[in-house]
Amino acid sequence: MNGFEALVLTIITASTPLLLAAIGELVVERSGVLNLGVEGMMIVGAVAAFGVAHVTGSPLLGVVAALFAGVAMSVLFGVLTLNLMANQVATGLALTILGLGLSGMIGEGFIGEPGQRLAALHIPVLSDLPLVGSIVFSQDILVYASIALVIGTYHFLFRTRSGLILRAVGDNHTSAHALGYSVIKVRFLAVMFGGACAGLAGAYLSLAYTPQWVEGMTAGRGWIALALVVFASWRPNRVLIGAYLFGAVSILQFHAQAAGIGVPSQLMSAMPYLATIIVLIIISRNVTLTKTNTPACLGKAFVPDR
Repeated sequence: MNGFEALVLTIITASTPLLLAAIGELVVERSGVLNLGVEGMMIVGAVAAFGVAHVTGSPLLGVVAALFAGVAMSVLFGVLTLNLMANQVATGLALTILGLGLSGMIGEGFIGEPGQRLAALHIPVLSDLPLVGSIVFSQDILVYASIALVIGTYHFLFRTRSGLILRAVGDNHTSAHALGYSVIKVRFLAVMFGGACAGLAGAYLSLAYTPQWVEGMTAGRGWIALALVVFASWRPNRVLIGAYLFGAVSILQFHAQAAGIGVPSQLMSAMPYLATIIVLIIISRNVTLTKTNTPACLGKAFVPDR
């Protein structure tokens, strides 16, 4: 039972940053914007969280710093793509490159420094329950925030007027503009939300997953988050399932190596990314599903009438 408990806890730890980044990107893409800079926003959030937590001694302040760092990166993306009409794909890739370089420069002085771990919450009585207590009632605040974001995003998109407007902008920005809605404003807010979530995902990496700063510690998780949105066919509940599936794949490689399974370690390390490619190939074969759920204006620039 202890082995099972440890396995579940490590899967939760591996899945949470994927879930945080993916749920933010889902909202961004639902508004019709394709931001490929998730990796860059995550890594800047990670170094901001570690740096502030290290200097102040407060992991919570580190989380707040990561949130603002992610938003700042997303605002840069929004200005370039929504106001200046730069190509979204090229700008997103540039944002990732910028984030990786900027984080390396900022974090140079933090390499090897002791980190501040985000403490798990303790709920009296409930946290002391066998098995369930440690898995369900003894997680840190970002784990609970990731689940709350999924529930909140689902409610926002499909149960509120504002969510309907956002989906309308993503499906037909011309009609939404004709009805009097500010397409640029809606998309800008969605991009900022995505940046905040990516920053929180980075904070989780440097404060909970491995409480230290390592250059390039996102290790492609931003790209997996992008694939998760497609895997989930732009549905928040499916993002939750997909994030935990991918998290399980990434953790099982370590358990397979510990069990002495005769598979090259390099191949095992590549499993999460191989799984991503396989899932995308399978999804791309279902043309009907892809066309039905993909926002019609995804990646298309909107130029308001002047």
